[in-house]
Amino acid sequence: MRVYITATAAAADDDVVMKPMPKVPQPPQQQQQAARRGCRSAVVTGLLAGVLLFRAALLAVEAGASLCPSSATGCLDWRAGLGRWLYGGGDAMEEFMKEWRSYSHREATLLDPVVVEAAPDSLDALMAEMGAMLASYDRLDMEAVAIKMMAMLLKMDRKVKSSRVRALFNRHLASLGIPKSVHCLTLRLAEEFAVNSAARSPVPPPEDAPRLADASRLHVALVTDNVLAAAVAVASAARSAADPSRLVFHVVTDKKSYVPMHSWFALHPASPAVVEVRGLHQFDWRDAAAVASVMRTVDEVQRSSLEYHHRRCDDGSAERERRRIEASKPSTFSLLKYLKIHLPEFFPELGRVMLLDDDVVVRKDLTALWEQDLDGNVIGAVGAHEGGGVCIDRTFGDHLNFSDPTVSGVHSSQCAWSWGVNIIDLDAWRRTNVTQTYQFWLQKNRESGFRLWEMASLPPALLAFDGRVQAVEPLWHLQGLGWRVPDPELVNFSAVLHFSGPRKPWLEVAFPELRQLWLAHLNASDSFLQGCGVVEWQ
Repeated sequence: MRVYITATAAAADDDVVMKPMPKVPQPPQQQQQAARRGCRSAVVTGLLAGVLLFRAALLAVEAGASLCPSSATGCLDWRAGLGRWLYGGGDAMEEFMKEWRSYSHREATLLDPVVVEAAPDSLDALMAEMGAMLASYDRLDMEAVAIKMMAMLLKMDRKVKSSRVRALFNRHLASLGIPKSVHCLTLRLAEEFAVNSAARSPVPPPEDAPRLADASRLHVALVTDNVLAAAVAVASAARSAADPSRLVFHVVTDKKSYVPMHSWFALHPASPAVVEVRGLHQFDWRDAAAVASVMRTVDEVQRSSLEYHHRRCDDGSAERERRRIEASKPSTFSLLKYLKIHLPEFFPELGRVMLLDDDVVVRKDLTALWEQDLDGNVIGAVGAHEGGGVCIDRTFGDHLNFSDPTVSGVHSSQCAWSWGVNIIDLDAWRRTNVTQTYQFWLQKNRESGFRLWEMASLPPALLAFDGRVQAVEPLWHLQGLGWRVPDPELVNFSAVLHFSGPRKPWLEVAFPELRQLWLAHLNASDSFLQGCGVVEWQ
């Protein structure tokens, strides 16, 4: 339905308003011009007030406020309602609201993209167009006004969303890169290894070697290629220990990171704790079955990486772009992330080990966690189901695609645990087929075209360890500090802080208040850290 404001209606309204005042008769042509001017003034005033309110709402949306309803058209409903309150309603406003509601209740996609693209880009442009319309026609088409304002709102909404997407993408890129300071530290340590005999000294010293297999010690494993992160994890655990001399750290890294990792711990011993650094190329497996098992995992990860990058996407370029971004995450195809499934092969002489991710800060003594009774299970983790309890974090359904019939034997509502802080019974693990099950699911996901889960190391572990996980008290693992800032009381209560998420503490995008908890375990006077600008963040 098209609704128009005519000069006759406007003149009638003027007569009602001006009735107490005597009027000098005017020629008909002058009366029509006066009525036209009065109509234009009233309409422009009402639309200007509405657009100003719209502009204020748009600024609030851009600032992240939640003043308007979830739909884009909700802001204009609210704005027009306020306009009615300000101007007391009236036929023009009521008719405009009818036209607006008739369009605002339709899907925004019904608007012609050409109309949206041609919509004004600013308040000034909108007012200029409205002025041109009023100057060119004797009557104002309210349907055209409603469509034009809706198109402008939709265009502005798309611009705001586009800006947010770009901001998130830039933040994602910032979370992927290696900071110049960390890169500098790695090169400096490698250079020191070449020129300084102290940096090449055995880690651990020969006199401490017997402690590496001593069952009375607390054995902590880190599988990482990040020197700075490993330094903080080891330093924080040693500083928080009631008896640091009982701690033995086993750092497993790859060949390219071995030299700087060795150099750091040779020059920065964690005495009285013991630190062992071993590269993957240094493991001397005598068991052919162990070698074959490790190589099977390596081969499967490499094949998955290749097929994931080159897989044809039927969903168009947007899906390809999403996969490209997902694959660029450091954890997606990091071989060390997947090789955690081979801890029994890495440490054949140990019966129990505590596994820490490198992006953690230990704040309390770990002895009680080490002594945790696993009740015959293989692994202890925070977040595991405790029998009728509420899931602390995520569920299996958040990690796995249960719409695919291949995923069976588990329930989507089961509570999911995570890597980060785990206590592991290696002897119990060796009596199971956990590693083989993990490899089986890796292969099934690749063969399914990655429909079972987005490529990551945790989902196959959830399936492989199912039924063999012991719940651990939540105080041992506070995760997600790379996603959010938790309550300070929760931080003080937790024994281990886990910076899982994109905002790692060694990146500039980290939360400043949480980064300080991490930086506190670095020596600000260290020449390597100062020379590379690592401690400048403080």
